[in-house]
Amino acid sequence: MSRPRRLLAVAAALAATALAVTGCSAGSGSASSDAADAGYLTAGTLTIGTAEPAYAPWVQDDKPQSGKGFEAAVAYAVAKKLGFAAGDVTWVRTTFDQAIAPGPKTFDFNLQQFSITAERKKAVDFSSPYYETTQAVVTIDASPASKATSLADLKSLVIGAQTGTTSFAAAEKQIAPSGGVQAFNSNDDAKLALENKQVDAIVVDLPTAFYLRDAELTGGKIVGQLPKVDGQQGDQFGLVLPKGSPLTAKVTAAVDALRTDGTLDALAEKWLAADGDAPVLK
Repeated sequence: MSRPRRLLAVAAALAATALAVTGCSAGSGSASSDAADAGYLTAGTLTIGTAEPAYAPWVQDDKPQSGKGFEAAVAYAVAKKLGFAAGDVTWVRTTFDQAIAPGPKTFDFNLQQFSITAERKKAVDFSSPYYETTQAVVTIDASPASKATSLADLKSLVIGAQTGTTSFAAAEKQIAPSGGVQAFNSNDDAKLALENKQVDAIVVDLPTAFYLRDAELTGGKIVGQLPKVDGQQGDQFGLVLPKGSPLTAKVTAAVDALRTDGTLDALAEKWLAADGDAPVLK
């Protein structure tokens, strides 16, 4: 082979090698992108679910996209840990029951004060807890419940709570009112029943109790907290994911990191009330 031909052959070989390397790099980048997007409903987007409507102190003004309110702020903190910018987050709305029912979901994860329970774990996945609270009894000054100082004082009264929640279960087990617990579709419905004197008191989680007393109810009063069951932790809230979601481990790692670095405590201090003036009922 003459020298010019030899040079042309070498150039061709180098070009082919470069093309092959370029092709491998492109394929590798695509595979990496596919791996990063695996498990999300929409590539490059984090879809988060919450209630319709969503109430303070969990979400301010029913606008989770603002990042204001404890759960809205937690959601964006988790998104950041997962590598998503705020502009890459999309919000969808579901009912409480829709989110924890078996079957396909319209979200990557959902948060609206879902207590982690063994029964619910049969239908959905949970992250590790991002908040732990207790249940509290709320009433108004005009109600006979306003004079109650013990669980026994509440047994003969009409007690309400949102159906399907740990608030409802706690009311049944720890107050055990003689007429049973009145079920409502939402905390808002329960609050309206209290205002209309259809019930004497309602049971909600403690941060919601403070918000109802301070911002929603005229003459609102927290009767007290329901005691923790011996040997058990308080009510723990977790992010809900579809059963078997490939994102569960990633989301749990994000929540754990936020707990370790103090972010969750800082957000709770900013958005949720302290429990100093809510005595534990005996």
